This record gives sequence, structure tokens and C-alpha cells, in this order.
Amino acid sequence: MISEEVLNRFTFHPATPVTGPLHDEVRAEFRAMLTKLDGLVPNGRHNSLMLTALQEAMMWANAAIACDTEEGVST
Repeated sequence: MISEEVLNRFTFHPATPVTGPLHDEVRAEFRAMLTKLDGLVPNGRHNSLMLTALQEAMMWANAAIACDTEEGVST
């Protein structure tokens, strides 16, 4: 039998008044990091892999907020 925790991973979690601002802050922090790295890291394959990894990390951060943030609780 599939646990509720696993089923929760496959459920849509719309932004709420609590999670929406957290998502916005995560995106802003990743954009700031990307802006800084853009002037440091030369273009090429490794830069592309870095961008993919940052995008994936942002996605997982926002998934954690969506799935694991209790309503009324913010960080």
C-alpha cells in the first residue's frame, strides 16, 4: 500500500498565503546567485550543467515548501 507521504508527492499543492512568499524568496535567491555566477563562470558545457543543477535545486526547494510547509508556519 502506498503511504500518504508518497501520495502527497504526486498531489498538486497550490501556493497559499504562507507558501507563496516563500516560493518568491527562493526564486529571488536563486536569481541573485545566478546573476553573480554569470560573471564568474565561462560559457560552455559545465556552465550549462551548473544552470541545470541550479534549476533542479530551485525546483526541489520549492517542492519542499509546497509539500512540507504547515499552514500558518513560515520560516
